[in-house]
Amino acid sequence: MNTLVALCAVGAEKILGNEIKHLGYKLESNAPGRVSFFGDDDALFRANLCLRTADRVYLQLAKYSAYNFDELYDGAYAVAWQDYLKKDSRIVVDKVRTYKSKLNSEHSIQGMVHKAIYSKCGDVWHMSSMPETGEQSDIRVYVDENTVLILLDLSGLPLHKRGYRTDGGIAPLRETLAATLLQEMMWRRKTPLHDPFCGSGTIAIEATLYAFNVAPGFGRRFAIENLPFYNADRAAAIREQEAKQIRTDVEVRITGSDIDPAAVERAKKNAEYACVMAGRALKSIDISAHIPRPDFIQSDFADLEAPYESGLLLCNPPYGERLGDEEQAADLYKKMGSLWDDFPGWDLGIITSHEGFMENFGHKTGSIKGLKAGNLDTKLYIYKR
Repeated sequence: MNTLVALCAVGAEKILGNEIKHLGYKLESNAPGRVSFFGDDDALFRANLCLRTADRVYLQLAKYSAYNFDELYDGAYAVAWQDYLKKDSRIVVDKVRTYKSKLNSEHSIQGMVHKAIYSKCGDVWHMSSMPETGEQSDIRVYVDENTVLILLDLSGLPLHKRGYRTDGGIAPLRETLAATLLQEMMWRRKTPLHDPFCGSGTIAIEATLYAFNVAPGFGRRFAIENLPFYNADRAAAIREQEAKQIRTDVEVRITGSDIDPAAVERAKKNAEYACVMAGRALKSIDISAHIPRPDFIQSDFADLEAPYESGLLLCNPPYGERLGDEEQAADLYKKMGSLWDDFPGWDLGIITSHEGFMENFGHKTGSIKGLKAGNLDTKLYIYKR
């Protein structure tokens, strides 16, 4: 049994934990922005392929106490690195995070762990130096209250890079965060969904992948594929299993709009890539079914009318830190109040970092969810009607 650690937006730990449990794995613990869980060998690949709200997946190689650099070094040296790395691997300790620990110099911790890894590999393989001509292997270190976690990256590129977005436009919403918003709003595939600020189409596309049960990682590769313990046969079998889980018998009503015609074209192109990705997965198991694309139109949000009596309006409107300035954002939110009247009976989910959103929007909500993706603190305002 392996211990894995999945990263996510701070505030999305419960959503990610539910996803992990749905895959059949047992949760161990969580901390801000990460969830630890137990999984078999298949989980190393399946978690990367299937998790919609995880930003990265790591294999935990060590967990031990360290109050000084000797203990830090000894614990890192004790890892059987020869089982996890290739002789030509380029090893990078890419990030270190510390919290309430005796060891608090991230740079020094980084150097000591790096030294321990190279020393162990050199001793085992009888090499005075490593060639570093192969693929990069990234290591992350957490030191929380004097407990060290050493993690090996299994993802490579962040998992929000699904492979379908050719052009994100200006300040695009991360795919993993879009998937989180859908779960926070408890959206179900039969519920009509519209994004009036669709941008590159991320919310609508992620909703489409979820509605048809398409694993989000079908269109890309992962770092685990370059590691010595990677089992290509099992990975192929897992891909086949997940392809068989794609649903083609559901009816969905997923749409998006944007005032910018270039954004609408980007959204259509990205949606096409995403659905072609799903189609290729189906073809791999000899199914030629077509995955319907979400519909995108050019329109000012003020000109929209609800096409159905009920549904979900979910969006990531421009705000001061992304586009324009604070005053422009405030003016936009005042005008967005029209959506409340034009979409009666619809739930609304609006994510923004603008502190004055609710006052400007003109409607109070009892449910606000804080989410931090990258360095930006945002809030999801949830209106249930």
